[in-house]
Amino acid sequence: MIYVNDIIDKCGGKLICGDANIICESFSKDTRTINSGDVYIGIKGKNFDGNVFYDKAFDNGAKVCILDNIDENEIDSKYKDKTIIKVDNTISCLQKLAMYKRSLYNIPVIAVTGSVGKTSTKDMIASVLEKKYKVLKTEGNNNNHIGLPLTILRLKDEEVMVLEMGMNNKGEIALLSSIARPTIGVITNIGTSHIGNLGSRENILAAKLELVEYLKGPLVINNDNDMLHDHILDIKSSCDVVTFGIDNESDYMASNIDSSSEHFLINGNAITCSIGNRAFIYNSLACYAVGALLNESYSDIKKGIKDFKLTENRLEYKKTNEGVLLIDDTYNASLDSIKSSLEILRKENGKRKIAVIGDILELGKYSRDIHIEVGKVLYNSNLDIIITIGEETRYVDEYLKSKGFEKIYHFSKENDCHIFIKMLIKEGDVVLLKGSHGINLKNIVTDLLN
Repeated sequence: MIYVNDIIDKCGGKLICGDANIICESFSKDTRTINSGDVYIGIKGKNFDGNVFYDKAFDNGAKVCILDNIDENEIDSKYKDKTIIKVDNTISCLQKLAMYKRSLYNIPVIAVTGSVGKTSTKDMIASVLEKKYKVLKTEGNNNNHIGLPLTILRLKDEEVMVLEMGMNNKGEIALLSSIARPTIGVITNIGTSHIGNLGSRENILAAKLELVEYLKGPLVINNDNDMLHDHILDIKSSCDVVTFGIDNESDYMASNIDSSSEHFLINGNAITCSIGNRAFIYNSLACYAVGALLNESYSDIKKGIKDFKLTENRLEYKKTNEGVLLIDDTYNASLDSIKSSLEILRKENGKRKIAVIGDILELGKYSRDIHIEVGKVLYNSNLDIIITIGEETRYVDEYLKSKGFEKIYHFSKENDCHIFIKMLIKEGDVVLLKGSHGINLKNIVTDLLN
């Protein structure tokens, strides 16, 4: 339990007005979604300053506001009887409070990171653990230096936390790990996401392994990923390691995989995953390992894997009024995740199979080579039509045209192609939409569904 006094003590805050003995249970940084009794944290971003909305927070039910950019002499007189705390930095305060809240609970904390598959693996682990425990998990994309602390501050009577950890640069996973103090770590793989920021896959590996710095238990890793496999001895020198894989000898292995990839064995036990591709077999392996580490029964693990639901905009199946099946995977993209999504598209039954592919962002000097690799995967996917959107996908176009692929169309921006796609698609088509979040392919999905 956190009191206003704790915020003052842990964060070096100053009580401008109000009651220092108020209990602070729920925290929010958004006045639009704040609930009655919440503590509002005013955060200054690139485009707006949350500090200036303290009045809206109070009007919408907040009982405490934590601010860092406020002149106490300018506080509206009608809020003088409210509780306002001033700190040097609200983001730092948020992180310190989450660290303190974490210290109050002696429960398992699973931290999930990796270049691809973080969210789906986190969701599946939570689904498995919910069969035995009360679970708090990361919602949406709250996996950064603000979202993760806010997730921890939601902790009440849950018995396990499953936290997703994202990163763009080195040092970020170390910060998140220092706040969460995980008892089990999971690294899904090391790919090329954010390679433009980090410079190499070796640097991406080092950044992901920052998780180990504050890890209080085993690290679960994908032994089929080349980077993790090749560096396993170095990793084992830092922590206990539990491995999973299909091809390389591992602690948890999948075998007897059927043609749909939906049914297989893990260490001899039958598993069914409703999303049939290789990536989700690896997700299932990671979940099986975590469930076993937390003494879950095989039957609970099996049911949790079968029952799990993906987060919004990740391989969501949606049908238009015209009878077109959309596979909405618009949340984000990397080379590996595009490969995985195309594997699913290839297995679907449809009159025509169409891929709408947006730029992969944050690749820096590697962008051309990686987008050419995307072109190669698309070329070998036996698709009827390919639509590319963005600046970097011009390399995809160049490669496909050099191979004689004719049914390809390119648009510089997402909003340029809506009418074209509406005219193009027909009843019975299956359309995959996949690209980095910043390309806004979700707008195409919304338009087609409307």
